[in-house]
Amino acid sequence: MDWLVITDHGSVTHAKIGVEKVNPDIREARDAHEDTLVFQGLEWNIPAAEHGTVFVHPGRHEVSVLKQFETDYDGSVKGAGDSTPANEALAVAGLSFLADQVKRRKVKDALMLANHPARKGIDSPHEIRAWRDATSRGHQIAVGFEGAPGHQAAGLPKPLGMGRARGIYDGSPGANSFPGYPLESYRTWGGFDWMTATVGGLWDSLIAEGRPWWITANSDSHQVYADTAARGGGDFNANGRYDDPVYAGRIDVTQGDFWPGQYSRTHVGSDGFSYGAVMDGIRAGRIWVDHGQLISGLDVRVSGGGRWATLGGALHVRKGTRVTLSMDVALAGGPNWAGFTPKLARVDVIQGDVTGTVADKDTFTAPTARVVKSYEVNKDTGTVRLTYDLGRVDHPVYLRTRGTDGNRSAVGALGAKVDPAGPAIDVVGDADPWRDLWFYSNPVWILPS
Repeated sequence: MDWLVITDHGSVTHAKIGVEKVNPDIREARDAHEDTLVFQGLEWNIPAAEHGTVFVHPGRHEVSVLKQFETDYDGSVKGAGDSTPANEALAVAGLSFLADQVKRRKVKDALMLANHPARKGIDSPHEIRAWRDATSRGHQIAVGFEGAPGHQAAGLPKPLGMGRARGIYDGSPGANSFPGYPLESYRTWGGFDWMTATVGGLWDSLIAEGRPWWITANSDSHQVYADTAARGGGDFNANGRYDDPVYAGRIDVTQGDFWPGQYSRTHVGSDGFSYGAVMDGIRAGRIWVDHGQLISGLDVRVSGGGRWATLGGALHVRKGTRVTLSMDVALAGGPNWAGFTPKLARVDVIQGDVTGTVADKDTFTAPTARVVKSYEVNKDTGTVRLTYDLGRVDHPVYLRTRGTDGNRSAVGALGAKVDPAGPAIDVVGDADPWRDLWFYSNPVWILPS
């Protein structure tokens, strides 16, 4: 890994002593591993909603800013977990607080990404839009959500696995869940969150508005599948941390997590190796994600009228300009952490119209989005170049891409005309993550005028 974010769970105890207790270890890690950028953050209990990754640019005030944010705006600390208008407003206020800390130069930058957004059904469409719109586009704090959750090993069947669901997505609607979500939204699809995996679904409805909203993938690494270590002793309430792990004398197959980078990867296009460059790349949406090292590189560009744009960007052209999408896909360069070299079977191009701001903030469909082109990949090594001709573009559209090893697929939730061979819903208790690998890219817009 080139970079990672340490995000302990927010809580009353963590708010009191956790941030500053961990910070010396993080600073020590930065000094010891100069080839890895180590951010400090926290897993925010979003008021009225799920968890979110919050992290800041390292600096003199990183501890004080995170500590005040957690104390004043964490849903667990404030007892603000229920889906009420007041609690939803508290979440927006927390994002505004972070933006103000950047504006006042307490920290150079801050970002928030919503975690496992469909797992409990409590991240409603209007809340996600409110987070996205809480701060100015020039310095947006909430920039996206997990396209794929962590806990990916949880679906490995018993007796050699946890026997639950990928991402631990094995729940059902509760009192605070958004009533419009279907039951299938509480499961992963090819390891990806329903909001991302559904062509024409919630993610498409967000990007069809023409506003940035990106996907990432993280490990959510708590306790790791097949690890031989166990949590050390120590008093968390007194020390803000547990003692270092110790050898347990057994291989633990009852856990559902992978190490950071072992299975889920978020690739960010940055213009340099620095904390600021990585955060700029994330905010700009220059991101693609993959599972199991399915591919080793991805370069997506749309070009026309002598210009080009890449992931997260927009190509501005005259109306009627001929536009072409090109993809250079670097195939897997060797064995992954499961010991085999993945094979990319197919790449899909998904296109939708940019329809502007929705009247109903709880909209979670995009009727024009569909798979417009699929490419069979008949190559095992090297780089594959794929091109798609959009023709002469006369109205705003966006494109996004995905790819699969081809092991599992199904007709998408909105029908074969929208998605003839998308990811299949994962089976609870029998979902080997290594046998169902996908990559997804963020969108790029084409805006003729």
